[in-house]
Amino acid sequence: MPRRPRPRTALICSVADQGVSAGTNIAVLIVAARRSDVHAFATFSLVYTVFTVLLGLTVAYVGQALVLEKDEPGEGRTVARACRSAVVFTALATTALGAPTALVLWAAGGTTAAALAALALVLPLALTQETTRYAFSTLQRPHHALTADALRLAAVLPALALQPPGAGAPRLLLAWGLSALPALAVALWLLRRHTRGAGQDPARYLRRDHLGRRFAVEFGVGNAGSQLAIIGLGLIANPLAVGALRGATTLYGPMNVLFNAATGFGPPLLNRVGDPRRAARAAGAAGGVLAGMAAAWTTVLLLLLDGYGRALLGDTWASAARLLPATGSQYAAMALGTCALLTLRVLRPRTTLPIQLVFSLVSVGCLLGGYALGGVLGAAWGLCVGSAAKGAASWLRAARLLGAPHEGLRPVRGAGNCASNHNAPAVRDGQTGAPPNAGPGGPAETS
Repeated sequence: MPRRPRPRTALICSVADQGVSAGTNIAVLIVAARRSDVHAFATFSLVYTVFTVLLGLTVAYVGQALVLEKDEPGEGRTVARACRSAVVFTALATTALGAPTALVLWAAGGTTAAALAALALVLPLALTQETTRYAFSTLQRPHHALTADALRLAAVLPALALQPPGAGAPRLLLAWGLSALPALAVALWLLRRHTRGAGQDPARYLRRDHLGRRFAVEFGVGNAGSQLAIIGLGLIANPLAVGALRGATTLYGPMNVLFNAATGFGPPLLNRVGDPRRAARAAGAAGGVLAGMAAAWTTVLLLLLDGYGRALLGDTWASAARLLPATGSQYAAMALGTCALLTLRVLRPRTTLPIQLVFSLVSVGCLLGGYALGGVLGAAWGLCVGSAAKGAASWLRAARLLGAPHEGLRPVRGAGNCASNHNAPAVRDGQTGAPPNAGPGGPAETS
């Protein structure tokens, strides 16, 4: 069996893979915006947000449980068997759900239903390829995930760019999904090399004691609420609202990459500090730096000439540009909130779930209330208010824990992930590669 890469190589490959994955998601939305009119992009954005929710649910149920696997004493193939089982389960489950759903939606008629049907058809390809990324992370071979993701990027951009101007959302979604075939084929081939003879047990993901059930609940509490509210806006109120919000958050792709790095590498770095108050100060400083970078990036975007903006987002630029102050403020608030949750997860992991539960509902209420009061711009400011409230509550909770001498707090080794929308376990057992991020969209969609 081929050797595992050296720790430094694995670290570089993990960071590069996160960058490629985030870059792919940004590029997909930009190219789709340029090849379609504002109405088609609004539908594409709505359906792509549905995919984001399904992807996050799959990562929570399958991927997060998978990266916790370890070889049992005397059984050297436990991890390999788990990786094969995860990929097979994802392929079977998404096919079983996607095929009949596509038939029903196609028969229903309408542009949005046709776009959702197209997503259902290509869902097994996209989600299975994503599961292979977590399998390679578990096998401590992030360079294979990087290879597959680079091929995915190389295939999806031409596939979308070759579509005719004014292409409809269903056509764009089919092109996007089918372009995953080369990357999936290479990933399966590489995975087979490292798991040959290990066997598989996909039924393990249906057992009552499967850890993914808990992770799926945490995802639903902390991540899906705001995205489902955005989808609701598109289905019930105005699909153009989804296109505008999606276009604005797409412009903050570089910040998403930084957030992914913070949630992936933050816990092990804070664990090395040793003193809980120093760890909190370090997290606060990181949050301040990220917030400052969000403000600087917002300034750059606001100064961007109209021609360049239209070159990036096409007809969607006009509606997205109006949201930049609100979206930039949201990202600054999220930077501080993410690092607050990171501090709590390192010091007292159980404290994050109640905060996620309460303030995810608050964020949804702010989103819907803002839209009722001020339309799309009000919705964007509502997301900002929700993010600021969650961040403030998280820092207040951290301050209470640090201010109680009897707590006897100390950083917990292997404390896992920041309970934001990207869940990545800490480095363990010599594994230096952070697991891949949760998929498209980035933190901006979870408030």
